[in-house]
Amino acid sequence: MPEGLSPIEAGKKVHEHTNQPHQPGTTRHSRTVQIGEALLLSLVTIAAAWSGYAAAKWGTESRFELAQAATLRNLATRADLSALSTRNFDSSTFTAWFTAFTLDDPQKQAIAARRFRPEFKVAFDAWMATDPFRNPRAPPGPTYMPQYRLADQAKAEALDREAVAASAAGHHAGVVGDDYIRITVFLAAVLFLVGIGSTFKLHTIRYALIGVGSLLLILATVLILQQPGLPG
Repeated sequence: MPEGLSPIEAGKKVHEHTNQPHQPGTTRHSRTVQIGEALLLSLVTIAAAWSGYAAAKWGTESRFELAQAATLRNLATRADLSALSTRNFDSSTFTAWFTAFTLDDPQKQAIAARRFRPEFKVAFDAWMATDPFRNPRAPPGPTYMPQYRLADQAKAEALDREAVAASAAGHHAGVVGDDYIRITVFLAAVLFLVGIGSTFKLHTIRYALIGVGSLLLILATVLILQQPGLPG
């Protein structure tokens, strides 16, 4: 039968076991490092979630504003074409009247005048009041009078201004979204540092990585506070 351990050998084994160094995870420094890493990870996770959500919201806002700008430009183009068509009609009716006038045919002049639009008739009467056939300073025609206004032209100009504003808002929203994405990159670097820090056994290295990660987190927080809130 094999002989068991003697009392002296058993005592040596117990002594060696009690004098073994503690595992790194049970030391005070390890606990401090783990708590610091866990706290840093929690803060970074919250900041990264907010930054990513804000980037998505601003990206959506940018696409919406740019689409709105494109729609407004299309509407402005339609209104401008409609104004051009109206101006051509006014020119044709005035040309018919002027032809009758040069032929000294009052009946044809009256027929042509009846084709005037009400808005053009106002400008025509104002132009005739300037005595254009004897006054060298008179405007060349009714369309040069301040009374001559095209509703579609005014509408086109208003829509174009709205399109410019929407385009600027879309560009601004895109820039803000890019800024939030850049902040998310900083926060991802913090996650990388904390993750790689757990592979080191030297506490000094892990403390250094936690310090660098904390600085990046502070920088990201300052950048977040400098950004506008979520789009309304």
